[in-house]
Amino acid sequence: MSNNEDFNWDKFETKGFGEGYTSAERAEMEKLYDQTLTEISEKEVIKGAVVGINDKDVIINIGFKSDGLVPRTEFRDLPDLKIGDEVELFIEEQENSLGQLVLSRKKAKMVRAWQDIEDALENDNVIEGLVKRRTKGGLIVDIYGVEAFLPGSQIDVKPIRDFDIYVGKKMEVKVVKINHANDNVVVSHKVLIEKDLEKQKAEILNNLEKGQVLEGVIKNMTNFGVFIDLGGVDGLLHITDISWGRINHPEEVLNLDDKVQVVVLDFDDDKKRISLGMKQLTAHPWDSLSAELEVGSKVKGRIVNVADYGAFLELAPGVEGLIHVSEMSWSQHLRNPADFVKVNDEIEAVVLTLDKDDRKMSLGIKQLTEDPWTKQDMGTKYALGTKHTGVVRNLTNFGLFLELEEGIDGLVHVSDLSWTKKIKHPSEYVKVSDELEVIVLELDVDNRRLALGHKQLEENPWDTFEGVFPVGSTHKCTVVSKNDKGAVLELPYGLEGFATIKNLEKEDGSQLEVGDSVDFVVTEFSKDDKRIVLSHTATFREEAMPSKQPAKKAAAPSAKKKAPAADAGEKSTLGDLDALTALKEKMEGGDNK
Repeated sequence: MSNNEDFNWDKFETKGFGEGYTSAERAEMEKLYDQTLTEISEKEVIKGAVVGINDKDVIINIGFKSDGLVPRTEFRDLPDLKIGDEVELFIEEQENSLGQLVLSRKKAKMVRAWQDIEDALENDNVIEGLVKRRTKGGLIVDIYGVEAFLPGSQIDVKPIRDFDIYVGKKMEVKVVKINHANDNVVVSHKVLIEKDLEKQKAEILNNLEKGQVLEGVIKNMTNFGVFIDLGGVDGLLHITDISWGRINHPEEVLNLDDKVQVVVLDFDDDKKRISLGMKQLTAHPWDSLSAELEVGSKVKGRIVNVADYGAFLELAPGVEGLIHVSEMSWSQHLRNPADFVKVNDEIEAVVLTLDKDDRKMSLGIKQLTEDPWTKQDMGTKYALGTKHTGVVRNLTNFGLFLELEEGIDGLVHVSDLSWTKKIKHPSEYVKVSDELEVIVLELDVDNRRLALGHKQLEENPWDTFEGVFPVGSTHKCTVVSKNDKGAVLELPYGLEGFATIKNLEKEDGSQLEVGDSVDFVVTEFSKDDKRIVLSHTATFREEAMPSKQPAKKAAAPSAKKKAPAADAGEKSTLGDLDALTALKEKMEGGDNK
């Protein structure tokens, strides 16, 4: 009771809160209060303790004069969060309009993530990230909550064809680039693999030697071979070393990512290029050929290649024989091998030559059929005087070759094409592939020679012409060409005659020109040489005729009809010669044929 009486109520009631302290006491109190608070700065990351949790917020004490509230949604990755746990927070504001401390755990995580990423780049640290999705050209990897880009070329040392297999999986990466302007991060997984492969590569190269058998994975395929990953070292398996058989592309027998056994064939001094083989791991097919295979044996196989000079027949993978185009047909006229066979044809052939040491073999197809020149009926089928029809296969200056059947060719000399026309080259009469009717003039089976004639199908009209154009007979002719020596004349029945320059003189002293049609007198007739010489001058000048007449008289054209008068001045009349008219029609029909 006495204590209450001693308390100075007036002093207490008249002073404000804290006004009763002296200056020294106030300073002491402020010092004690400041020691209980933490000095903080905005936009920095600090640690705080959870002091309360409700449905919406988490109350955090950071040692400041007031506690901060953080939305509970920012702690979804910490489902077991409890009072007393320590977390990192980002100070956005020390005091907002409501006087509250504003904190963010989300921003604290982002700031810390960038710090860790920059530290990883600086110190070459390995980070474990989660592949979230694929994107154009690569993958998106989550590291510390930041989305980083992993280019497709940096995923693995070998080409990756399916990026989707990595989505949702964890992957170790290294930061290779940071673009602060765009907040972009580029990472690589390949650099981690390369470091591991360097050791393997060095070990493989140090122990590499010819004949060594290795296991590898096919990483790339081209039309000339495949590249095989031997564990950090690439080797080339050429297409010719894949199989003993012929293949057009490696994909016919191999697939990407296949594990294969290969043998080292060669490598350079620097050990940078390695040649590999696969077929060398198996015995050569030639070594397992049947001992019964010999010249004359019949074999079966598949055509694997057709060239201009022949075709290759595969008897077994790695065992091929050449069928030269000359051994495909008995015909003497070489044709394109593609006319006889094509790739993948299954055919039979006969062994012509065999060299197992050099692994070479020549084959023939025509030997499966009989040589037409050795057939028993050859002598009777193509006896002298027999008629045949053949196909023109080749033209030469001296004649043409006619194929009567496959393997049987005959020669028609240019002089045996027509009785009346003077043919300088067969192309004036026929062309290649034309059909021509002929008669056999000569047969030599031993030397495989057959002489044929076309004009011999008709009677020799010169026997008749000898009576139609006797020396001294007169005929109307046309000048068809002219040169310094004379002129070529067109006679009746399609015949040609010749007149010298002096015999082209007209009665007025001028010369006949091309196109003129006048009378001419026969001055010379040669049945054997098929030559008729004429003169226009002799029609009006008797001395132009030769002084001596041939002793032999002209033969009559037929038994019933007599030849026209042979007097120099008498002009022959041919209108009544029925035999010659028929002969002309027959000749014209033969020439057209």
